[in-house]
Amino acid sequence: MNHGTLLAAIDLGSNSFRLEIGRYDHGQIDRIEYLKETVRQGNGLDEERNLTQEAMQRGWDCLARFAERLSGFKKSQVRAVATQTLREAKNRDVFLKRGCEILGFPIEVIAGTEEARLIYQGVSHLLPHSQERRLVVDIGGRSTEIILGAGTQATETASFHVGSVAWSMAYFPNGEFTEQTFYRAEIAAQAVLEEALNQYPRNQWDTAYGASGTVGAVADILRIAGWPDGQISREGLNWLVKCLLRAGQVDRVRLEGLKEDRRAVIGGGVSVLRALMELLKISTLHVAQGALRHGVLFDMVEREDETSDARDVSVQRLAQKFVVDAAQGQRVRQVSAHLFRKIDPVAGSLPSPALRKLSWAATLHEVGIAISHSDYHKHGAYILDNADMLGFSMPELHRLGLLVLGQRGKLKKLDIEIESPEFSKLLLVLRLAIILCHARKDPELQGLALSCHEGKRNFSLHASAAWAVQHPQSAHLLRQESAAWQKTSWSFDFVTT
Repeated sequence: MNHGTLLAAIDLGSNSFRLEIGRYDHGQIDRIEYLKETVRQGNGLDEERNLTQEAMQRGWDCLARFAERLSGFKKSQVRAVATQTLREAKNRDVFLKRGCEILGFPIEVIAGTEEARLIYQGVSHLLPHSQERRLVVDIGGRSTEIILGAGTQATETASFHVGSVAWSMAYFPNGEFTEQTFYRAEIAAQAVLEEALNQYPRNQWDTAYGASGTVGAVADILRIAGWPDGQISREGLNWLVKCLLRAGQVDRVRLEGLKEDRRAVIGGGVSVLRALMELLKISTLHVAQGALRHGVLFDMVEREDETSDARDVSVQRLAQKFVVDAAQGQRVRQVSAHLFRKIDPVAGSLPSPALRKLSWAATLHEVGIAISHSDYHKHGAYILDNADMLGFSMPELHRLGLLVLGQRGKLKKLDIEIESPEFSKLLLVLRLAIILCHARKDPELQGLALSCHEGKRNFSLHASAAWAVQHPQSAHLLRQESAAWQKTSWSFDFVTT
């Protein structure tokens, strides 16, 4: 990445939408601008877990203002991620379709574990270099992320369905603060977070850090009240709860440092934070400067470097977990890349996002065999649609799963995706590579010529007659492949001369 490049990260959270713009400078990112709007989409989920029209409109209006600020930015300079509310919303596609049009850039819904990894990236990059073992917690509007790590590497990530907006709605719906409501809220939070005891025991970390909204809001109140700056102690938190109990009602709370956009969710946030600190035996929580949006920015830089992309590591880990035949994956990967460069030299030049997608699909194309040899392509697609793979957004995993699903069998199941030239090219070369490598040995590619006529939506594979005679099984499978493509909007011709 060139020094001086502007990058923008958008965090579509349950309580707030945030836009962070930074300039890349020799491994660091210097802030240029930061915008935050309280949207409270987390309040807009109805009983059927659909976003209300009003909640969607609040989000769209905010994205329109962000879009104006991002005018002139290229797609490669912007990444927008959405978290728990849009993970939950059944009608999220309605919001995302319109939201992407308004913003002018794609919006990715990320899994909870990926959100946790990015939070740790943001926190760790803005802390002094150290090998201390870190515990990082982030209490969001509808989810709480907990991470263990050292340096810039997260070693344990988890996301729990508990947050300031959700808990305020459930346990403080009328804004009333009593000892009973706080007790019920904290017990409920501990019930959700209890499994964290096994994943994050006290002997596994040296220092605890808190990131983002709830932690920052509580720290501001405590600092102004005379408690140590940049820290939240259990004693300080207990003092804050007593202040809220004395007020009795959220509208009567008079605390310096409590911003109006935090007032409505302070009860839920504090109850979750106190439950978490007690459960994990955190005596002092240090306030971190980094957050999810910073992690997104640093991840954009790392994705430019093929040697440090977290997605590559995740693919290899999944392949190892399901005992995938590594030699066959490597074979299919090399042949499919060779074929792709023949039909799209521009997209196939390095560094190539298309080639990376193809590489992941080739590596994992047999991942479903661990479940059953029968219909293993379907099992593989299911695994990818439901796996927690750090570095990947949920849409990225779904598209990867579609390639794995389409590697064999009829193509009717992929009618909509096949309309995309890029997807069709990737799918074709993956299917051809699997055919050519069917004997699980390096295939003879000399005498084969693959071409694409995109305007005519046609692929052609020319082989010499001698090649067809020497490889009768491959030739038979390629003729079957030609018949399969005739039933789509594309055609594939296998020609021997």
